[in-house]
Amino acid sequence: MNFISNIWKHPKTSSAGLLIAVASVAGVLSQQGVTLGKVGSGTVVTLASALATALLGLLAKDPGGVASQPAAATGSASQQAKLGAWMLIALLIPLPWMQGCTGTSVAENIVNWTPALQSAVATLDSTAALLAPADAPIFAASTVGFDAASNLLAAQAKAYLANPSASVLAQLQNQIVTFQQQVNTALLQAARIVDQKSQQHALAAIQGVGTIVTAILALVESISSKAQVAQMAAESGVKLAAVEPYLDEGRAAEIVAAHYGEPVEVARTQVAQAERAEMSAGF
Repeated sequence: MNFISNIWKHPKTSSAGLLIAVASVAGVLSQQGVTLGKVGSGTVVTLASALATALLGLLAKDPGGVASQPAAATGSASQQAKLGAWMLIALLIPLPWMQGCTGTSVAENIVNWTPALQSAVATLDSTAALLAPADAPIFAASTVGFDAASNLLAAQAKAYLANPSASVLAQLQNQIVTFQQQVNTALLQAARIVDQKSQQHALAAIQGVGTIVTAILALVESISSKAQVAQMAAESGVKLAAVEPYLDEGRAAEIVAAHYGEPVEVARTQVAQAERAEMSAGF
């Protein structure tokens, strides 16, 4: 009965272990398409995962057990424990934009991203005013199709939410790959801008759009067959590896964290996971 005494002596550790187990199992079940029933607009599995995550986050903030340490050491240890717990959560739980158990939930997630996408596209005009006169035309030419592309993607996401058919999905797949290629091409063109300040402004603005496009791409992949994903990847001529040197993972993490209401460090890990997944898929 040692395990019972261990639970009694180390309640916080035992509780954390239980919550991690719940989150881990829920993540595996979610990836396998096991739902255990519906709860509201979600599923029992995703609800259990979310609750375990929230409780583990609260547990990581618990100051108990370090009261006898010096104040500085206490703050450092508490911060490290909190960060470590969140990082473990990020590694165990599927990415929030890749958890789509059903086409409907994925479509809702995509639709939820579209206001942020259109806002990011809208900032491109103001960004052009920050560039050197010689660089503004290059930036404008590289991003000229973003507004139309974002509007079309938003419309197709709503259409798929209303009618999740194979034909509408095919249109969504084609549009997201097309938009991703526009973004990647624009990043390469912006990287050729000589003026350093202009280049930084241009890359940051384009990446703001690209981060959201990548999240939506992952969502679309989650409801696509392996053959469809392979076809999508085959149509992507400019690969992620080519533009990766010009990406700011910190900025991408801030965008994801703000959208999903999670710590930036968790989002940073998720962004890195997403990039590796996209490269593995052939994008």
